[in-house]
Amino acid sequence: MTKVSNRLNLLAESATLAMARMSRELQAKGIDVIALSLGEPDFNTPEFIKEAGKKAIDDNFSHYTPVSGLPELRSAIAKKFKRDNNLDFTSDQIVTSTGAKQSLANVCLSLLNPDDEVLLPCPYWVSYAEIVKLAEGTPIEIPSTIDSDFKVTPDELESAITPKTKILMFSSPCNPSGTVYTRTELEAIAKMLEKHPNIYIIADEIYEHINFTEKHFSIGTIPSLKERTITVNGVSKGFAMTGWRVGFIGAPLWIAKACNKIQGQVTSATCAIAQKATERAMLAEPKSTTQEMKEHFLTRRDILVKLLKEIPGIKCNLPQGAFYVFPDISSYFGKSDGNTTINNANDFCMYLLNNAHVACVAGDAFGNKKCIRISYAASDERIIEAMSRIKKQLKKLS
Repeated sequence: MTKVSNRLNLLAESATLAMARMSRELQAKGIDVIALSLGEPDFNTPEFIKEAGKKAIDDNFSHYTPVSGLPELRSAIAKKFKRDNNLDFTSDQIVTSTGAKQSLANVCLSLLNPDDEVLLPCPYWVSYAEIVKLAEGTPIEIPSTIDSDFKVTPDELESAITPKTKILMFSSPCNPSGTVYTRTELEAIAKMLEKHPNIYIIADEIYEHINFTEKHFSIGTIPSLKERTITVNGVSKGFAMTGWRVGFIGAPLWIAKACNKIQGQVTSATCAIAQKATERAMLAEPKSTTQEMKEHFLTRRDILVKLLKEIPGIKCNLPQGAFYVFPDISSYFGKSDGNTTINNANDFCMYLLNNAHVACVAGDAFGNKKCIRISYAASDERIIEAMSRIKKQLKKLS
């Protein structure tokens, strides 16, 4: 009898991908499912970026590239980091990968030893804990609530630090909550971390361009953290390039070299054509490329939050970035329609999927058992229809 590895048994299936799979199964039966589960912009890649990809094909960029990416791409990313984030990196401190997910995995595999601890402010992106476990580390959750806008304080972080703590990993803007940490808040966290010089910071900034506050702030610009911060980004979200699969890091040179070594034994470089398209995206002035999409997302956020607040028993804050809302639905726990009892957030999501035909994701996978994640990367009309279905279905619970 064939048995899979213990490593595989440690991992959970991605909750977002699992819900997407169940949605497709219902759709295959002819059911109109409104999928608000996946984090994928519903826009097309901008034309000038697509043209760069087409030109790359014509110019025969169909061969292996250096593991960390084409030199001209890494140079363009370094310029982007300086222009947009005031982060100073040389090209050899940049590693491009097959999506930011691989970038995160590279860093964890490069830094973590068995039983090293990684601080994960909750809620966190669904794959963080699983990537940490894959690297034989131990994820340590630091809880937050909707009342704190899903933010954790320096004191809350510090109380979770032990001699085994190796990494603090977080996203801002955050998936799944849409929370954006301010410069003042990040500086306070940095001040606390000065007392703990052996902790590295993985700053996931993939939603940088979908930020409804005045300005995105990168924690890696804080002088005391410069030599121990790994900034992770990519083109999937802000540039609507999910299928191109390009992510990247800017990191201290020794970490970049370590990630290059890991990647060289797993995938080598990402697609050369996608690299050339990304180079074009990085050289463009970002506001002209991303602003229109951001404005659409902001409109949708306001529509969704307004409609959610009209549904009794749902508690919702106002997210300041990304394209998710993370409402607290725990008031429905214990309620029933006579056939189905809602015991937890997963039951709640399955109830909506099977009865209202709306797909969301339970908060358990993000480190919060009281909430669900709703993506508003869908048209205004589909969001309005989804909320109408949900409101109607939830009225049946008592």
